[in-house]
Amino acid sequence: MNTFNEVIERYAAQIRTSDVIEIADIPTIDLYMDQVTTFMDEHLSDVKRHEDDKILTKTMINNYTKNNLLPPPVKKKYSKEHIYVLTFIYYLKNILSISDIQKLLNPLTDKFFDTDEVPDLDTIYSEIYSMEKLQIDALSKDVLNSTELAKSTFKDVSDDEDRDFLQLFTLVCLLSFDVYMKKNIIESLIDDYTSRTSQAGRAKTKEE
Repeated sequence: MNTFNEVIERYAAQIRTSDVIEIADIPTIDLYMDQVTTFMDEHLSDVKRHEDDKILTKTMINNYTKNNLLPPPVKKKYSKEHIYVLTFIYYLKNILSISDIQKLLNPLTDKFFDTDEVPDLDTIYSEIYSMEKLQIDALSKDVLNSTELAKSTFKDVSDDEDRDFLQLFTLVCLLSFDVYMKKNIIESLIDDYTSRTSQAGRAKTKEE
């Protein structure tokens, strides 16, 4: 097995074993900021690119609050609802702008943050978590399928290093195209939601 295949097999396996934070793991007591950063770092360490990367820092959390992505702490303490929102932010910020994340999270926190009604963030996070778990195998298979496509290219290149690089480059392009198209769909969904809610708000104002 060459280096190219070894890398792909390793990361396909990583997809199958990767996990988001389970509800049962989230403390029911409120946490200080240092405890929040430690918790997130421990539970999302498998998605780090480098060993010394930080999942969250104090500066990041403060900026999320300033940018209206995260509700402010109460007496410097963060609840489990804050952990849910921070987890959403962590994944969303890799593909979306701060503005788009605001458009998604503001309705979420306005309606469902720290409420006694159902659905609350407990049920919302649990539902999304269960759906993501169902996607793991499909994602792994998709990466392996793209890998097989990439490995079918440039077979006429005699130099092993050149062929490996070109196949690797092909795979990166295939995966990037997939991410690009899905990102466009996500942005269109956000724009459509924003437009509809804006029109509904204007119509309600006229009625009043």
